[in-house]
Amino acid sequence: MVAARYAGRSAARTSRTIVDLVRSSGVVSRVELAEMSGLTGASISRTVKRLLDDGLLVETGQSDATGGKRRTLLELNTAGRFAIGVSIDDARITYVLVNLGGEVVGEFSSEGIGASPPRAVVRRMAKEVRAVLSTGGVTSAAQVTGIGVAAPGRLDLRGTAMRSSREATEWEQFAIEPALQEATGLPVTLEHDYVCAALGEFWVGRVPAAEDFVCFFAATGFGAGMVLGGEVYRGSSSNAGEIGHMVLDVGGTPCWCGSRGCLEAVAGPRAVVGRALERPGLAAALGLSGHPDRVRADFAAIAGAAAAGAAVTGGADCLDVVRDSARNVAAAVLSLTNVMDLDRVVLSGPAFAEAGAIYRDAVRDAVSGLSFLRQVHPVVVELSQLGLQSAAIGAATVALDGGLIAPVSSPPR
Repeated sequence: MVAARYAGRSAARTSRTIVDLVRSSGVVSRVELAEMSGLTGASISRTVKRLLDDGLLVETGQSDATGGKRRTLLELNTAGRFAIGVSIDDARITYVLVNLGGEVVGEFSSEGIGASPPRAVVRRMAKEVRAVLSTGGVTSAAQVTGIGVAAPGRLDLRGTAMRSSREATEWEQFAIEPALQEATGLPVTLEHDYVCAALGEFWVGRVPAAEDFVCFFAATGFGAGMVLGGEVYRGSSSNAGEIGHMVLDVGGTPCWCGSRGCLEAVAGPRAVVGRALERPGLAAALGLSGHPDRVRADFAAIAGAAAAGAAVTGGADCLDVVRDSARNVAAAVLSLTNVMDLDRVVLSGPAFAEAGAIYRDAVRDAVSGLSFLRQVHPVVVELSQLGLQSAAIGAATVALDGGLIAPVSSPPR
């Protein structure tokens, strides 16, 4: 029985390897798959047959004649499987439906979780999952490998709940994985939003597999999804990347985590809003509420005015406030590049939607001018091109990978 279980795991890993190789190659023969993977011809033949039978691969003609037998070519059946990615936070819930090739074929968004109780949100999410399936034209749940959920905070030891709130809310003890799985009938996997954002960048092929990179994700707080050697670095409890709690000012501003001078406390959206409210007349000019539940909306207004600069009322003040935040973000990223010897930094997340260029330029100047390894190699600093969908796309890739081989038979309720 044990041997059979390990054999099953080995077959699943082999299948995933072959699917990834076909995805990256576009069109490929069995012989080429053997050469790229190091697997035997017999193993390739068995795996390919299973993937053809499961509808994950299709045969697509033959190679050109080169003096020998023409080879049958394989390609991915992008409509063979789908996965749903969900990115949740206080301000917005973003859904995407991706096919096996990683293309977004359906999307949906709704209001965030706000102060709503978890079970009410889960009931709503179950309906919205059906809505995103409808937008992509998927009518059979047997084609859906599962749901990936990108959420802020730190994973608990069970890996099913996040701990992220400044206040002790119901969400702090709520295990969303089993609740959403029960509500939808689909497998659910929970992951950090910043890890999902990094996977989204990696999946769409914008970051070469040979590069070590960090996706610096900014929403209400900050996180750093780290991909080293093509693999996500997770740490001993799968909580690596909480850069928002890197201490920049020992004894500085108190942070909700219990420490002082954390990046989030000195440069996060809440800190930016707080400094803007201290500027005379700025709250009235921009319509800032100052309410804790409106941090993201207030920050967006400030960031938009900062991006416009002197062209709008209060723009110059907003630019000063955002630049101060950007300098602190740049200091944190500079330290990260020095410690990790990175090739690339991608800035992603909703907090960069309006004033991302200000943060990018500050980080780029710091890294290019002050990095300890600047004379050894450059570090690319860029804004994500995936917009508000980056974490949701990455979450969908988690669901694709986790349920790639076994089709789902139970339909959403």
